[in-house]
Amino acid sequence: MLSLLLAAAALSPQAASPPPAASAPALPVSLSDRLREGRNGWEQAIQRGDGSFVRRSIETLLDREGTGVNSSDYNEMHAMVALRNLAAQACVVEGAWEDGVGHLQKAAAGAAENASNAEQTLARLRRQHQDKLAEWKEGVAKQEQRLKDLEAQPGLTEAQMRTRNQVRAYLEEHRNAMAHSERALRSMDDILVQLRLDQETYGKSLAEWHGFLAKEKLEIAQAQGQAAYVTGKLAQVKADDARPRFERLAYGRRLLRLDPGNADAKRFVNGLLGIEDETEKPKPPKRKSQPKK
Repeated sequence: MLSLLLAAAALSPQAASPPPAASAPALPVSLSDRLREGRNGWEQAIQRGDGSFVRRSIETLLDREGTGVNSSDYNEMHAMVALRNLAAQACVVEGAWEDGVGHLQKAAAGAAENASNAEQTLARLRRQHQDKLAEWKEGVAKQEQRLKDLEAQPGLTEAQMRTRNQVRAYLEEHRNAMAHSERALRSMDDILVQLRLDQETYGKSLAEWHGFLAKEKLEIAQAQGQAAYVTGKLAQVKADDARPRFERLAYGRRLLRLDPGNADAKRFVNGLLGIEDETEKPKPPKRKSQPKK
């Protein structure tokens, strides 16, 4: 059984800003913030089987705020892809697999666009850092030699000591700048690795889901109807009790969507949700009518 549980790993965090003063206007909340605030609750709701709540929440959020995302902002794009993935998971656990594939398709397209745009944006930043590093390394090498020459002298005049202090300050400043640029280059490499992995993972999952739905369609045709297919597949799902509850519930709801009148499928789904089957409740005995006096 396929699963849409694609964990979207977070990108390198940006430096935290100090809290605004009480009189300052509130900053707009980003999609990354929304994802960070809601992710745990949405994931727990999906595991409980409450996909409809998660889907409704995320689709409302994306309709309201997703259209304003700048495609060159890889952090916001990354968050939007992760939200699409959560919406896809919510659809799957509700049995609405075609809708889940629709969200996954948008996630895959967004991941591909994000990787492409980030490569172009970060390529320019890489060149800037690399050019500066080459310039600074050359300057640092010259100043290191100058400092070495000054310190090799037996005695320094007051002017030479001032020069030595200036050279030391220059070296400290530029070494710090070089270290910062080297960290930035490593961070950019990490970001590109993550975005390319997202592109590959979502693209692969989308292809698998298209194949999975095509196989289901073929099996329904071979079973000569949805009702017969659901009866046979339900027996398999029931027997496969080693599967996680999430997957069994998703499959049970899928089968119930295909054959809404299947009482056995409904009992199976209700059992996974802990809902007591009304048809199995013992009926209270009929009260005997009292003879008229």
